[in-house]
Amino acid sequence: MKKLESREDIELLVNSFYQKVVQDETIGFFFKDIIKVDWDKHLPKMYSFWETILFGQMSYKGNPMAVHFPINELKAMEKKHFEQWLALWKKTIEENFVGENADMAIYKSENIAKLMAYKMEMARKL
Repeated sequence: MKKLESREDIELLVNSFYQKVVQDETIGFFFKDIIKVDWDKHLPKMYSFWETILFGQMSYKGNPMAVHFPINELKAMEKKHFEQWLALWKKTIEENFVGENADMAIYKSENIAKLMAYKMEMARKL
């Protein structure tokens, strides 16, 4: 196991994570059927997002929350979906990395999942 310490490590993490996601019965359909993700565009954004979150590189430009609201309108993104996203993310980290940044990636993802689940639920009630 190695430390999570470079953009290349983030790329490995993100790629490994999304391999799990697209095969997952609980959340895979969002990516394959609902939004039909263009992986050539999505993956580099996710590399930059996590590089910004973990290393402070400020390479990510965008609003991740805003991107999810239109998806939530097409198909409700529920707490169970974010819990599964989080479980797959944690599993991917634990399979590949150790150390402070790996722990931080889990901690940050827990906060992201909770906030996203709450915001998507509130948006559905409006």
